[in-house]
Amino acid sequence: MKYVQLLGRALFSLIFLLSPVKHFSTQTIAYAASQGVPFANLLVPASGIMALLGAISIIIGYKARIGSILLVAFLLPITFTIHNFWAISDPIFSELQSAMFMKNISMMGAALFIGHTGTGSLSIENIKNE
Repeated sequence: MKYVQLLGRALFSLIFLLSPVKHFSTQTIAYAASQGVPFANLLVPASGIMALLGAISIIIGYKARIGSILLVAFLLPITFTIHNFWAISDPIFSELQSAMFMKNISMMGAALFIGHTGTGSLSIENIKNE
């Protein structure tokens, strides 16, 4: 079971490891600004760093509660500003944003779950107990 927890943490965190690089691109920053994100030049790269640190924290099992808070703090504003499907008139684009919204909601749930239950025995904080 301990390997399943480790695999689950890694699979959950994978998206947060791969996406932060895009948060430094001019296209991503411009898109966020066009969606009404204030100070996008600062906040978008900062959110990429938050996602990366949160993912690493959860994968290795070190300060995972803080990592989960970072991921929720990363996801919450993005979910409601970038994926605001209710404000989109194009039905196809609205459906796409609705799916992205729900994906983010489920990832927030997983981050909260990990933050509450911990990372299991295969983690830096718990490895000494093995």
